[in-house]
Amino acid sequence: MPARRVEARMVAHDWPWARDSRAAIQAHWEARRAARPAMFNGTVLMLRRFDLADGVLTAELFEAEYAALTALKDWGFPDGTVLNVFAAAVPRTRDGAFLLGEMGPHTAAAGRVYFPCGTPDPTDIDPDGRVDLAASALRELHEETGLLAPQGPDPGWVIVRDGGLMALLRPVQLDEDEATVRGRIAAHLAAEAEPELSAIVVVRRDSDLDPARMPAFVRHYLARVLAEDA
Repeated sequence: MPARRVEARMVAHDWPWARDSRAAIQAHWEARRAARPAMFNGTVLMLRRFDLADGVLTAELFEAEYAALTALKDWGFPDGTVLNVFAAAVPRTRDGAFLLGEMGPHTAAAGRVYFPCGTPDPTDIDPDGRVDLAASALRELHEETGLLAPQGPDPGWVIVRDGGLMALLRPVQLDEDEATVRGRIAAHLAAEAEPELSAIVVVRRDSDLDPARMPAFVRHYLARVLAEDA
């Protein structure tokens, strides 16, 4: 679903499922941490309520522990009252290549391939309680790849709902070709002690889509855009 604007704000919310499942969530978190000690149980923002009207998505977000979100996802989203919402940058080079990242072995999603993204957190909240999801997406793009989005018209959003998650995709049209951009990303990753990404994956055609490693929201979006380009 396209949206020309996203308006998100913070609300206070007591999440009953997380409260009632606290002991099980903690045990699950300890097991996950034992396998990947770099995981950190910080505060994230999740979606409580949303509405899409006249091309504007309005959303109410609340604070939760990352451990609770991790359990919710790992257990197949047993609570349907909330959604895992996140903003993702979708970089595309001048010569038409989509660039995705393979998550490093120390991350919670090791081996998975998707766009630069991250669950919003309290740093995305302004003093008036608004949540800047565009800034969240572009921050993740820069942190993971070293890339900055060029200045230009607002590209809007594409909203992809997949079960318990809602992906807010922000197209980023780059000014350089694939070879140049990949070289810049490689230099960025080489300069980091423990980069979040282990590889860059390029998608130009349907045959590049990888159901084993790419989440459904990634494949659905790319398949649609590639079909429109054909």
